[in-house]
Amino acid sequence: MNKPTLRILGIRGVPAAHGGFETFAEYLAVHLVARGWRVVVYCQEDGQGKLFTDTWEGIERVRIPIGVRGAAGTILFDWLSTLHASRSQDLCLTLGYNTAVFAAVLKLKGAPNVINMDGIEWARAKWGIVAKIWFYMNERAGCWLGDHLIADHPEIKAHLATRTRADRISTIAYGSERIDSADSSIVEGLGLVPGNYLTVIARPEPENSILEIVDGFSRRPRSLKLVVLGSYSDSNSYHQKVRAAAGTEVVFVGAIYERSVVQALRFHSAAYVHGHQVGGTNPSLVEAMGAGNPIIAHDNKFNRWVAGEGAQYFDGALSFARIIDQIEADSAPLATMAQASLVRFEQHFTWPKILREYEELLSKWVDGGRSDVASGRLGPGISGRKVDDV
Repeated sequence: MNKPTLRILGIRGVPAAHGGFETFAEYLAVHLVARGWRVVVYCQEDGQGKLFTDTWEGIERVRIPIGVRGAAGTILFDWLSTLHASRSQDLCLTLGYNTAVFAAVLKLKGAPNVINMDGIEWARAKWGIVAKIWFYMNERAGCWLGDHLIADHPEIKAHLATRTRADRISTIAYGSERIDSADSSIVEGLGLVPGNYLTVIARPEPENSILEIVDGFSRRPRSLKLVVLGSYSDSNSYHQKVRAAAGTEVVFVGAIYERSVVQALRFHSAAYVHGHQVGGTNPSLVEAMGAGNPIIAHDNKFNRWVAGEGAQYFDGALSFARIIDQIEADSAPLATMAQASLVRFEQHFTWPKILREYEELLSKWVDGGRSDVASGRLGPGISGRKVDDV
């Protein structure tokens, strides 16, 4: 009996090293392989040369060297990945819609394609007009060309439902591990006192409210520190404004990608500050909840659905400053907020729950949507056709 096959496109590759989608792809691929699936992941390699394949943790990797850097290289990689995947009629899971127009090739070849539509990328303030048009067109293309769409947040589904039928969209959030312990010496090595700092982990962009957070925190001397992760450049005017607004208790620790360090920073935080104003279910917010962090988030419909009523919300520097004033005057509510984070995390955002929902959905689309393996077990709905080699 043939294994159900899934090809994952739209990411840099596995193991994860580049962000939330890669982390999700790694967890999903490992999960499905353990459940008896054949999983093929397309991986972008730096440099030039011929496509080659290997296996990692039971996952088949198609590794495509790309000699072009930046956005052009990513587009080229997505194109070559799509062409290769179209040679079979295997089920594809495309993560993101940034090059969704290429899905026309899969459609023509009869390969079913489920697309995770990510956030409303074209609405982000950081993009110029050309990029906005490109993302807008590809969002539309994804809605037309995807056999089924996944939204990671109810508000993203509501947005997509203005472009296609709601019954073509499933809502599945993002997951994370629960963090129950972390080495305190890691944060002490950064000059921090466990439990005596707030953490901000976000790209330093206006839509992530970094300036408002730093400004509000720095309006008077604090008993806490504010730890800001991310790469700040002296040549970037927004970055300059953020640094100029920072008081002495604001600590810029740079970009940190080591998982153990990031987890330790989260776990030992007095609270996590999340300033994202747009997007769906943000991985960083979910990860903070999994670490039991009290959440102080920008007040918008995306964050309120994820963090729930147990979080505190701000809208601008002044309201953020007031929340910090209240915490310094009485930190007792933080314990209640932390418990609320863990309860909501366990109810909605654990990896077992998220991966099970993905498997159930993808099982319905194996063999062009005609499979009856929604239970996760191979059943008579699996086609007997020969699966093409990688």
